[in-house]
Amino acid sequence: MQIAVLLYDRFTTLDAVGPYELLGRLPGAETVFVGKERGPVYGDQGSLALVAEKTLAEVTNPDIVLVPGGPGDQDAMADEEILAWLRTVDAGTTWTTSVCTGSLLLGAAGLLQGRRATSHWLAYEELATLGAEPTGERVVFDGKYVTAAGVSSGIDMALHLLGRIGGDELAQSVQLLTEYDPQPPYDAGSPDKAPAHLVEQWRDTAALPA
Repeated sequence: MQIAVLLYDRFTTLDAVGPYELLGRLPGAETVFVGKERGPVYGDQGSLALVAEKTLAEVTNPDIVLVPGGPGDQDAMADEEILAWLRTVDAGTTWTTSVCTGSLLLGAAGLLQGRRATSHWLAYEELATLGAEPTGERVVFDGKYVTAAGVSSGIDMALHLLGRIGGDELAQSVQLLTEYDPQPPYDAGSPDKAPAHLVEQWRDTAALPA
């Protein structure tokens, strides 16, 4: 099973690395980072890069595609080479997935038309303009399309996929071995729970932190 993780300039590293850490534990899985060119691709904080081992043209039939989000999503959405690749490989994938605003790229490629999907909560309106039906759920399945909300939800999405592909015990084992047992010091991880003034502050600035 080949898992292709798309890299583009200014992607959010955890969007890619979180699911990579878990999905890579599927028996027989081969994970490949893919970009327009081979070589380092820098994330949104500038000092950390992942290496694209193969070009888009070299990865033509992955079983799973993962599209991370990030501040570079707008440029990627306007890049026809990336969108054409997504359309092409989607024709043969078992699962087409995204984390955070990676769903905007799937939408821009025309893959989420009429489908339920999620994204970072600040991107719901834009997601709707791309033909999707945004939901506030953390992980959304619509057929083979799996979208996750903001950055950290990529780990949850990966666990869901592990369960669907390899069974509950595999997913539980990976959760146990990675000690994924969130106990955050604050309960402000969604706009429904965070202090209202913070939610409005971010809505007003319309800035996506991830």
